Amino acid sequence: MTGITAFPFGDAAVMVAGVPGSDGRAQVRSIGRLLEDRTPHGVTELVAGLDSLLVRYDPLRTTAESITDLLGLLDEGVVEETEQLGTPGRVFTIPVVFDAGAGPDLEPVAAELGQTVDRLVGDIGETTFEVVLLAAGMAPMMEGGHFARPVRRATQPRTNVPPGSIMIAGQNAIIQPFPGPTGWRVVGRTPHVVVDIARADAAAILPGDRVRFVPVSRDEALRLEGSFLEPDAATDAEGAAR
Repeated sequence: MTGITAFPFGDAAVMVAGVPGSDGRAQVRSIGRLLEDRTPHGVTELVAGLDSLLVRYDPLRTTAESITDLLGLLDEGVVEETEQLGTPGRVFTIPVVFDAGAGPDLEPVAAELGQTVDRLVGDIGETTFEVVLLAAGMAPMMEGGHFARPVRRATQPRTNVPPGSIMIAGQNAIIQPFPGPTGWRVVGRTPHVVVDIARADAAAILPGDRVRFVPVSRDEALRLEGSFLEPDAATDAEGAAR
C-alpha cells in the first residue's frame, strides 16, 4: 500500500490509517467512499475518523486478511479519486448567532485562548473550514481552524445541545444536527437546518465542501429559523456543471 496502512483491530475489525507526510487522509476518504458505494461481503460497519477508517466485519463470513487484501486493491485504484478530492467542493456561508445564550462556551473559550470574545468570533468568521467527514447523525465535521492553540474539550459534557449549535474543539468545528449530548465547546448557533431525514439528500453539507460562519443578530436569525441550508449560489451552479 502507498498512502495508507491497514492492520487488524481487535477480533473483528481492520483499521485503515493515512501514512504521515503523504496524501493518506484523502486516500482513506476515497476508500471509505468506495466501500460505502459497494459494501464488500462480510463488512458490517464503517466508522470514519479524521485520519482513519475502521472497517468492522463478521468473522464468520470473512477474515482480516481478505479485508486487508481488498483494501490494498482499492488503494491502488484511488489515485483518480484522490485527485478529484483536490477540487474544491461547494461553499456555504452560514449565519450564526454568537452570544452567551446561543454559545454558552463562547466566553470561557475566549478566556482559555487569552483573547476577547469579539476576537474569537472574528477568528471563527475569518476562517474557511473544510468538511472532512460526516460524524454521528450526519454532523459535518470540519478542519482548518487557526486558533491560538487547540481548544480543549469540555471537562463535563453537556447533556442536551440544541440543533444548529456551532461547536469547536482542537482546531476543528462541527454543527450539531439534532438535539443531543456533546463534549465539544458550544460557541454559537445557526438557525438553518443542516440535516433533514425527510429529504432525499438529507445532509446539506458533504465532505469536501467549505464553510464560512458569518455573525448575525437574533432578529436576522429568527427570519431564517427552520429553513434548510443551501450552498452559495455560484458554487452550487459550478457543482451542477461538474
